[in-house]
Amino acid sequence: MKVGLISDVHGNRVALETVLADMPPVDELCCAGDVVGYNPWPGDCVDELRERDVPTVLGNHDAAVAGETPFRFNGMAQAGVEYARSQLTEGQCAWLERLPTERLECDGRVKLVHGHPDDPQRYSRYTYPEEFSARLLDEEDVLVLGHTHVQGAERFAEGIVVNPGSVGQPRDGDPRAGYAVVDLAAMTVETHRVEYDVAAVQEAVEEAELPERIGSRLARGK
Repeated sequence: MKVGLISDVHGNRVALETVLADMPPVDELCCAGDVVGYNPWPGDCVDELRERDVPTVLGNHDAAVAGETPFRFNGMAQAGVEYARSQLTEGQCAWLERLPTERLECDGRVKLVHGHPDDPQRYSRYTYPEEFSARLLDEEDVLVLGHTHVQGAERFAEGIVVNPGSVGQPRDGDPRAGYAVVDLAAMTVETHRVEYDVAAVQEAVEEAELPERIGSRLARGK
């Protein structure tokens, strides 16, 4: 069984469409949170995952848009949250609000969280690839994290820890959209990057009157 993994779409419809088109055939697709925020197509991204019935966990931006969150946002991130609130329908917000902070998929073999499995909110704590260890794993074979926007994967005797990278706003110095594919039969993981039309997103950011840096940072992957 092959599982496609995405995270941190952040309202970037252009990147999401490119990733889904580039992804090889998989049996399941899962998302480690933050469907909305920053970029100007929050509703389209929510609808894409809803229509595909993609198992998704709650990210901090999702929580902020759907209701209240103790997570502190900078001005750029807050602008994205407020924009998403103004754009989403009641049904789209309700879908975000219902997202759990943790999911077990594929008969319990794959666990999805946004930030760290030991964090009750799952998004107050960042877990970078250099912090990946077997201690993060519980009974699952694969632990999927997001939140950092930094792609990475490690295989241990106990299982795999993977951050598929950010679809909509990479921050690891590579501007290409990230995703990953896990083969549960072979217990292997492949990380992928794909180029997308960054200029089109930057133009849409400007038209939506969102902070300019939301678009400019996409070209740098930071």
